[in-house]
Amino acid sequence: MLKKYSKTLIITTVVILLPMLAGLILWSRLPEQFPIHFNAAGEVDGYAGKVFGVFGLPLILAAIQWLCVVGSLKMDPKAENLEGKMFSLVLWITPVLSIVMHALVYCTALGMNMNVQIILPLLIGLLVVIIGNWLPKCKPTWTLGIKLPWTLADEENWNRTHRFAGPVWVVCGMVVMLCALLGGSFLWLMAAAVVAAVAVPAVYSWLLFKGRIK
Repeated sequence: MLKKYSKTLIITTVVILLPMLAGLILWSRLPEQFPIHFNAAGEVDGYAGKVFGVFGLPLILAAIQWLCVVGSLKMDPKAENLEGKMFSLVLWITPVLSIVMHALVYCTALGMNMNVQIILPLLIGLLVVIIGNWLPKCKPTWTLGIKLPWTLADEENWNRTHRFAGPVWVVCGMVVMLCALLGGSFLWLMAAAVVAAVAVPAVYSWLLFKGRIK
């Protein structure tokens, strides 16, 4: 199955590493101390050397991409269920993250004022909405989906849980995006939406398992 996704894996890896080219082009303008981490207020609270910022971060993300994909396809006993658009979507999460993250880092390093506290939650919320649209179609695997003992053991529980979770994730993702636009005073609501996206489907699947829901 790895062969089936080898082309996509190579293309996504190239995209992940593209910021290295941008870093080489901007090398003379980039500071020696590179911003690599932002706090909840969008302020830089972590730095690293320029070499690590330009080359290290993309290489780490590329390694994570290969480790997760190859590990999933080789070790998941239900890997045959990974086929389809859902898994293809997952393959593009890290490349998009790499481009957005490095764009924010490079712009910040060059002295531009980036609204990180708005851009990142918007991206996260959009991702949650997209995943929510695909969750009802997600087949049982040990890699993707709501992986709980009772969902993995019972295909009906898995299917009903994921059909229920889809709209929940869409709503929660939209709340996260709205909170990002409204500002930091709604950070608590954003956090509550993220918790709800995880907790509500888990509770629903447990109630199904216990026979509390028919």
